[in-house]
Amino acid sequence: MNEWQKKSPLDWETYVNKRVKVAADEKNEYEGWVLTVDPVSSVTRSSFPDSVVLADFVENEAVSIWVVSGHAVQEVSIVQDADDETKARLSRVFEPEESKAYSPEELDKRKNDLKKWLETNHIPVTEQGESGRTLCVAGVLSIDPPYSPEQCSSSNQIILSRVQGLVQSYLEQQQ
Repeated sequence: MNEWQKKSPLDWETYVNKRVKVAADEKNEYEGWVLTVDPVSSVTRSSFPDSVVLADFVENEAVSIWVVSGHAVQEVSIVQDADDETKARLSRVFEPEESKAYSPEELDKRKNDLKKWLETNHIPVTEQGESGRTLCVAGVLSIDPPYSPEQCSSSNQIILSRVQGLVQSYLEQQQ
C-alpha cells in the first residue's frame, strides 16, 4: 500500500486548490489543479483509494478535466498553492452557463435577496458549501447560482415543485 492509499479523506482535502503531479500506474503522469477527491470510491471499496479530479486551464478560458482513477494513483506531490484568482476560476469550473452571465457581486445579491425573502415567508433556509454559495431549504432542497427555479434540486418532488413555484413567483415580483 503506497502513501496515497494510506491517507484519510481529511488528508485528501488538503490537496484541493493545489497544483499537483500525479504519478499513476504504467508510468503515466498527470499535472493539474485538484478540484476534488472522490470520497465514495474509498468508502465503498476500501482496497482502492479515492480518485483525483484535476483541472487545467488552456487557451480562451477553456478547461481540461482529468479523472485519475484511485487504484492507478501511485503518488501525489504538490507543485504549488492556488492564488485567489485561480481559486475563483476553479470554483467556477462546473458552474452552469447561466451563472456566468452574472458578476460575483450580482450573484451574491441575488442569493442574499432570495434568502431574505424566504426567511420573511417563514421558510427555513441556510447557506451551505465551501463558499456559502448554495442555499439549503429546510435541509431537503438546494438552490445553486444563479438562484432560479432551474437550479433547485431535491429528491422530494413535491417540495421541489413547490419551492420552484415560490422562487418563480419571487423572481416575477422582482421584475
